[in-house]
Parts: sequence; structure tokens; C-alpha cells
Amino acid sequence: MTSLVIRDRKHSDLPGCVDLLAVVHGHDGYPLNWPADPYRWLCPPEQHHAWIAEAGGAGVVGHLAVHHALPTGGEAGAAEVARLFVAPAFRRRQVGTALLRQARRWAARHGTDLTLEVVDHQRSPAVALYERDGWRHTATVAAGWTAPNGAPVTLRRYVVGSDAPEPADSAAGHRKAGPP
Repeated sequence: MTSLVIRDRKHSDLPGCVDLLAVVHGHDGYPLNWPADPYRWLCPPEQHHAWIAEAGGAGVVGHLAVHHALPTGGEAGAAEVARLFVAPAFRRRQVGTALLRQARRWAARHGTDLTLEVVDHQRSPAVALYERDGWRHTATVAAGWTAPNGAPVTLRRYVVGSDAPEPADSAAGHRKAGPP
């Protein structure tokens, strides 16, 4: 695999992130509802931090943010993993895993657990990724929003503790840029 770099997202990365988000949305419908303002969707006020994954000359190939957890969305004192997406051509190459591991290191430094919600699809690659990475399923709930066709959406909630060890395969052929 081309060398993968995980680094803090900069403002100048946003156009590439929005372009990648459009590709992901067209490929597999994430996000389920296209945001009216994708720049704002990527930079909401509740955001703690965001990272991107870059691969060689391919530019931005992945994105992940950590938000303040909403009271209905998880454990007290936890932060929420959000806006995780990976270029279709770079899936199954540990990009999502590398981004999740970066978020786990951030959470460990800040002494906070992480939560996330994912649309509940049968045989979902996202669900498989989270479970393989040690996240624990805590609930399945109705979303407070609907699919584009008005149908209800079911979400799976997951949590991983700030003190949970990283799975053994964490040296997945990537390097992290910048300070830890």
C-alpha cells in the first residue's frame, strides 16, 4: 500500500474532504441524507478535533472527527466519533482502522470514552470494522431523523473505553504525522 499519513485536518483540507464525501455519498449513500452545507456538516460547533488520512499522491482518502457527545447519544463524559468516511478505492487497506486508532489515542490522552452511532444495515462493513476494532455494541435505537424517502432509520450505538487496549494489529502499515 502507498504510505498512509494520518494528520490533523486543516481548513485548507476542507475542499478535498467535501469532494471525497461526495464520492462516498454517490458510491454507498453516506451520509444517508446529503447535507445542505457539507462544509458546515464537516465542521459543526460540537467538534473537538478532526483528522484526515492521506495516501501518496492520492490526497485525502479518509476523514474522522470527534464531537462532544450529545446527551441522547451516549455515555456521560464521552466524546463521539463522527464523520468517518474512506475513499472507496482505499477501503480494506486499514485507512478506517488507522483513523479510529488515532481517535482512540486522542481519547486516551483526554481520559474520555468514545461513542459512535452507525446506521444499522445487515452485513454492514462499518459495523464489522467497529466490532473488529474492539468497540462494544450498547444499544439499537430509532434515529431522530429519517431516510431521504421518509422511512425510519435504526442506529447501532457503540462505545470503547479510553483505557481499552488497542487491538494487536495496530501497526497496520501507516504512520502518523505531527505530535501525538
